[in-house]
Amino acid sequence: MSHRETNAVATSFTGEEVPLHRLAHARAGDKGNRLNLALFAYDPLHYEVLIEQVTEERVLALFAHRGATSVRRYLVPGLTGMNLVIDDVLQGGVNGALNLDGHGKTLSFLLLSMSVTLKKTLMSR
Repeated sequence: MSHRETNAVATSFTGEEVPLHRLAHARAGDKGNRLNLALFAYDPLHYEVLIEQVTEERVLALFAHRGATSVRRYLVPGLTGMNLVIDDVLQGGVNGALNLDGHGKTLSFLLLSMSVTLKKTLMSR
C-alpha cells in the first residue's frame, strides 16, 4: 500500500479506531529474553497519534499473556518513530524457548494489531 493510499484509508476512519498497521510499520529484534520493536509512522502527521496511544502501559498489557514484565519506550522524533524494549517476553529467548518464534520476529505483527483512534484534526489531510 502506498503512502497516499495509507493516508486515504487512515483519514477515512478519522475519529474511529483503526489497526496500528494502517499508520505505521515495525521491525523486531531480540537479545536473550528481551524484545526490541521499532515502530515508524508512514506519515509524520500520524506520529503524534503513536506518541499518545502506543504507551508503555498499553504495550505491556498487549504482551502480558507472553509473560512480559516491563516496557521501556524511547522516542525517535527525527525518524517519526519509537523503540520499544520489552523484557521477559520471549519465553527464555531463542535458545531456551519452546515456541516456534524464539527470536520474536512475528511479534511486530502483534504490536501492529493494536487499535488506535484517529483524531478529528486529521480529517483535513
